[in-house]
Amino acid sequence: MKYEPHDYQQFAIEYIRAHPVAAVLLDMGLGKTSITLTALNDLLFDYFEAHKILVIAPLRVARNTWSGEISKWQHLEDLKYSIIVGTEKERKAALEKQADIYIINRENIQWLIEKSGYPFDFDMIVVDELSSFKNHDAKRFKALMKVRPKVKRIVGLTGTPSSNGLMDLFAEFKLLDMGERLGRFIGSYRANYFKPDKMNGPIVYSYKPLPGAEQRIYDAISDITISMKAADHLKMPELISSRYEVQMDDIEKQKYEQMKEQLVLSLPEGEVTAANAASLSGKLLQMSNGAIYTDEGEVQLIHEKKLDALEDMIEAVNGKPVLVAYWFKHDLKRIMQRLTEKKILFERLDTDTSIEKWNKGEIPVALIHPASAGHGLNLQSGGNTLIWFGLTWSLELYQQTVARLWRQGQTAGTVVVEHIITAETIDERVMKALELKDNTQSALIDAVKAEVVHSG
Repeated sequence: MKYEPHDYQQFAIEYIRAHPVAAVLLDMGLGKTSITLTALNDLLFDYFEAHKILVIAPLRVARNTWSGEISKWQHLEDLKYSIIVGTEKERKAALEKQADIYIINRENIQWLIEKSGYPFDFDMIVVDELSSFKNHDAKRFKALMKVRPKVKRIVGLTGTPSSNGLMDLFAEFKLLDMGERLGRFIGSYRANYFKPDKMNGPIVYSYKPLPGAEQRIYDAISDITISMKAADHLKMPELISSRYEVQMDDIEKQKYEQMKEQLVLSLPEGEVTAANAASLSGKLLQMSNGAIYTDEGEVQLIHEKKLDALEDMIEAVNGKPVLVAYWFKHDLKRIMQRLTEKKILFERLDTDTSIEKWNKGEIPVALIHPASAGHGLNLQSGGNTLIWFGLTWSLELYQQTVARLWRQGQTAGTVVVEHIITAETIDERVMKALELKDNTQSALIDAVKAEVVHSG
């Protein structure tokens, strides 16, 4: 296929070529893989500024997306690539192949640098999903920092650079510029831009930005960063977000309140305890969805209100394909059981084959977990309706899942995202946090603490 880039794509291609260090913050659906590959192709064969390139990506994206894009576009036909995934033997064989671009999943970065036995002789790195290097204490981050001085060019790609707040940007930009713009140490970054927020004596649990800090951070990184929003550059379908509220009955509510107040719920199958606010959040979300794991790992049913709602919603779309996002394993099990009972055809989207079937319109109800619905998965050909059976605190996973349907190439004029919310539960707080784009750990803990304190 002939590649005819949009103006914004051409701008991004030239930006990568012109900037040895580049943070390219492209919204989902803007074609960041084809943009980057075009720039790499130019740097390899026209400018001779790169000779051996390492692309680091999430596993499925490493395995399928980059090679798929290279095969798709006519102007990339001379690019030779090798995919470093699989067993150690397969990974070593991939490293030995002659190629221009080597594509590896992020979990294998530490192995490549510290254990593979191969010299790290790449002169350019592309980090697809820069946000997966936001933890400066992570082994993959530390391993990559060891070899970063050897690399002349680096590109960081992401649509969600600070999904958990501005603190994420420290590690991401240190990887890019080795600390030149935001500092080499997390302590000085905190001191320059943040002040303690939640504290217990000398222990600081969270930080909040100092007045004007956000703008100062953006100013500091602006010379190596471009940011583009899909809505500014594409005729995107209209996104309609709505809530479908369900009510627990009095007995179900009583169980939920008991859990909230006492942090302990006595159940026939055993006892569930919540040692801290974060784990309690998980317990309450489970209950909102209709079931909960006991301490013995048994599943205790609480209600079927969300299952009833899901059944009604599937019926209402009248045969149109529906994507259903679930969170807990018992959600999946109960959804599958209900759909089987009602003779509603469904399939889990967890293999390349099932994804292909969905995109051909062959799956009426597709079940997906947000963690596997993430980066680089194109599902827009299969439908335009997403139902959230259970919510997640992760803004990044939430946005990425929605963007599987709400993206370039979606032929429907609208994309409908429905959220099944259990009234007067933590569902409402999570929904609010997602709407405010505030999914920080402190928001999660505050929400639960507020409920617990209120109950007491």
